[in-house]
Amino acid sequence: GWVGYPGGKMYYTQNLQTNQIVSQAIETSLHSGTHLDGPLHGTDGGLDMASLPLTKLIHEGAVVDVSGQVGDWDIIKPEHITSQVEVKKGDILIIHTGFHKYYQGQPQQDLVRYFTMHPGGGVELAEWMADMEIRWWGIDAGSGDHPMNTTIRTMRPDLLKKFEDHVGMPYLKFFGGEYEYTHHLSGRKITSDIFPMHHLAFQDGCIHAENVGGDIDQVLNQRCVIGA
Repeated sequence: GWVGYPGGKMYYTQNLQTNQIVSQAIETSLHSGTHLDGPLHGTDGGLDMASLPLTKLIHEGAVVDVSGQVGDWDIIKPEHITSQVEVKKGDILIIHTGFHKYYQGQPQQDLVRYFTMHPGGGVELAEWMADMEIRWWGIDAGSGDHPMNTTIRTMRPDLLKKFEDHVGMPYLKFFGGEYEYTHHLSGRKITSDIFPMHHLAFQDGCIHAENVGGDIDQVLNQRCVIGA
């Protein structure tokens, strides 16, 4: 699971000597494995998963490989995407960073690097996706946001220092300072410095899937029909 989320539990609920049958139960965060974040996850007043129509979840789109352009703690920008594959308005978009190779059970498993050092989007990418009316998008990493633009920076101050040393500036300067937006439902003005790919993008309907992997390497820089 993501940084700060509870780990999974598996335990026996019945056994042969008391119930003449063996059964087990699993408890897990909903943010385990490949999953799609619903709008309600990133903005108050957003839709829940049951309210999303199939026309939003299944559509043509593109799988783009940005692994040759971005690495540890880099920002993903629109030009990294459009230079590799055609993206049409209303598409579904899957971004391949190559970080899925560090996920649990992979030969190069490195969960600290996977969850806390992957590249991610920022305000520029969120606004571009809104302009492109992207139905939803996915990434082969732990979050659609840059890890140091999430609460990881408070949970892991040691990594925040390492990140700031790596980029040579304070995190707020690296991410361009605070951003402002108008909440669509209430009309209130919001100033924030965290989670733009969740807070800013989700209210525009641009939700995302995290921990994408599987056979993604077989369809890089191709257009295809994509479903969630």
